[in-house]
Amino acid sequence: MKRYLVDFKNELCEGKYFDIVIIGAGIAGLYTALMLPKKLKIAVLSKKEIDDSDSYMAQGGIAASIGDDDRELHVKDTVNAGCYVNNVEAVKVLVDESEQAVENLIELGVNFDRDDQGNFYRSFEGNHSIPRILHVNGDSTGKGIMDVLIRGAESADNIEIISDIFALDIVENRGKCCGVTAFYKGRSVYLTSRYCIIASGGIGQLFSKTTNVDVLTGDGIAMAIRADVKLKDMEYVQFHPTAFYSGNTNDRLFLISEAVRGEGAVLRNIEGKRFMEEYDRKMELAPRDIVARAIFDQMNKSSSKYVYLDATMYDKDFLQNRFRQIYRECENNSIEMYRDYIPVTPAEHYFMGGIEVDLFGRTSMEGLYAIGECACTGVHGANRLASNSLLEALVFGKRAAGDISEKISCGEVCTLPKLKNEDSLNGKNKEVYFDEFKRSLKILMEKHAGIIRNTDDLKAALDIVEDRLSKLETSSLKSVESVETYNMYQVARNIVISILESKASIGSNYVENYFKDDKVLR
Repeated sequence: MKRYLVDFKNELCEGKYFDIVIIGAGIAGLYTALMLPKKLKIAVLSKKEIDDSDSYMAQGGIAASIGDDDRELHVKDTVNAGCYVNNVEAVKVLVDESEQAVENLIELGVNFDRDDQGNFYRSFEGNHSIPRILHVNGDSTGKGIMDVLIRGAESADNIEIISDIFALDIVENRGKCCGVTAFYKGRSVYLTSRYCIIASGGIGQLFSKTTNVDVLTGDGIAMAIRADVKLKDMEYVQFHPTAFYSGNTNDRLFLISEAVRGEGAVLRNIEGKRFMEEYDRKMELAPRDIVARAIFDQMNKSSSKYVYLDATMYDKDFLQNRFRQIYRECENNSIEMYRDYIPVTPAEHYFMGGIEVDLFGRTSMEGLYAIGECACTGVHGANRLASNSLLEALVFGKRAAGDISEKISCGEVCTLPKLKNEDSLNGKNKEVYFDEFKRSLKILMEKHAGIIRNTDDLKAALDIVEDRLSKLETSSLKSVESVETYNMYQVARNIVISILESKASIGSNYVENYFKDDKVLR
């Protein structure tokens, strides 16, 4: 594996200096930028337009323990959902600092939904013992928060949002992060910085069925892989049980929020029979991995591509007001939620693994931080508790900002490292069809690294991935599509190896069989 994707030298690569470079313009990236001192010059890099992120699409809300809530119960619910392999210290930080995170959002201008008495409207979601989910504009929580953060960042004199920029590599000098390289306006750029924060989101595009937007190809994690930054829990990939099934497999699947089940909707198989009681006593509100496997099992038994979500116990007015986005999407597909069943199927939704970080978002490389879905704090364990993800981005984003704030006064500007040409990929083989490579990887990962896994199949999949990687490394990686493809295969390789090396079937890593020998695959 080559270290850098492009050569960068002062005379060849346009450069610019910032105190902080943040890769990713979702809730994690923007919120962290706003929590940093105003005296710092900050760049926020957005792969496409700033509203083209999973954060903008988030429906359910933010799980938070506020007022006289039982904090320990929130911790227990999180650890239970995570199959008891969570970093409990990180979970306690998440819960203990959740109320402050909500207060910070309110101070920034976020208006959470409230009842007639002015109290927060709080809902149930899977595996929560009490209603603790706060939301904005019904099922538009992500948009409600993002609109506020975008306005705040755009009006801040010290923050520069750079759209349509594709980050390539973390640059290091003597073991310390000192900037990033990127494609921007048809050329390579090198952004030097005192500190860098990866907030690049998830990996959904590695799978053929996902609720993730198309920019989420694991780029930040791939950058960490090339920089030899430590990763963690790469086997834990969460599939949301209820994505809208429309029959169009080429597009991102529309998410039917867990909040719909939290309000009382039930799952029915293709014959209209309710089935979750066969799988878990919590039924529709069981942890997501259990519900996803139950739906997968029902689909296999009936040779169906979907099951049904039934919300017909509620009237039209309630559904239209509580689930505005979802109601419109169903209506656009000729389904009336108050009288028709909604066809749903599991789809890749969230990545619990990623770049290993501590309680302040610090990675194994000095000066490099990671926040949000690309990072692994250990909070989620083997299966994320519903609506803890936005909370995680806020809590640990602020912690990272605080840690950087304490260090920045004595930080030094790194000098540009001198690279030899052989340190970067500069292949000449152009006989690679990147679009076809992407499509085949999605199918491969969906089949072998999806809801149900088998070690024999995964070993065969690993051989295919490594063969494709060798071809990619000798190709010309000079476009966004080519680097995206390379990133996807690097991340896929790490996921498959992590599954094989885990030697355990737990939570979202559901493996049908175990190793026949103790051979470590590297």
